[in-house]
Amino acid sequence: MAGVAEPIRSRLVLILMFIAAATASSCILRSGQQYRHFSTATPIAQDDTLILGFMGGRDSWNNTVVGVGRIARSLRERDLPGVHVETVENQKRNLAVRLVRSALDTNRDGQLQSAERLQASIVVYGQSFGGAAVVKFARQLDALDIPILLTIQVDSVGRGDGLIPPNVRAAANIYQDNGHLIRGEAPIRAVDPTRTRILGNFRFDYADSPIDVSDLPWYKTLARIAHAKMDRDPKVWNKVEKLILDALGGG
Repeated sequence: MAGVAEPIRSRLVLILMFIAAATASSCILRSGQQYRHFSTATPIAQDDTLILGFMGGRDSWNNTVVGVGRIARSLRERDLPGVHVETVENQKRNLAVRLVRSALDTNRDGQLQSAERLQASIVVYGQSFGGAAVVKFARQLDALDIPILLTIQVDSVGRGDGLIPPNVRAAANIYQDNGHLIRGEAPIRAVDPTRTRILGNFRFDYADSPIDVSDLPWYKTLARIAHAKMDRDPKVWNKVEKLILDALGGG
């Protein structure tokens, strides 16, 4: 790597370290979510809302320690009428599509009619790779002409996750830019601003944050301290929960 400018060399080293960390975490935890793990009885009632949280990294669908899982648990404990909450591993988007199709299929004929699609009330949120999965999933539903009430990305990591498809009514982005390697997408933009309202690109600063992540395994913090701190920041997840409750009309 002789002759490579020092900033470029440092960034390449960080990227290699991140790849090694991701590989290690993949070996330590292999995701295994299946459709039977969803608890929502389908189809759901016409006025009901389905909330889907996409997990970050290699986090399991039933992990209630990380931010996505904590919010899902909090929403379930509220016992909101007509609200169904599920968490999804970020590589299992097709399971979520299957759940949505089944939830909206009120006549149980295996096909989605126009009226069934239009009745959809869906909220989707996710963190890290789960934030990128939110946008990819929204595009999958867009291809099926299924609307989404709200999407929320938290420190989203992925390609093309800054462009929100037109089937999303409202979208919010929560991010940090302190990380040398991992930092959230900013700003997000609407493919069609006449159909999608961007609620905001909300920046959080972790330059001098006291949030403790010393107990996390090395592959969760290697070259991504700010990213890890964001997952533990109660202010971030209070914001996520408020955005969801506002969308439901209960904020």
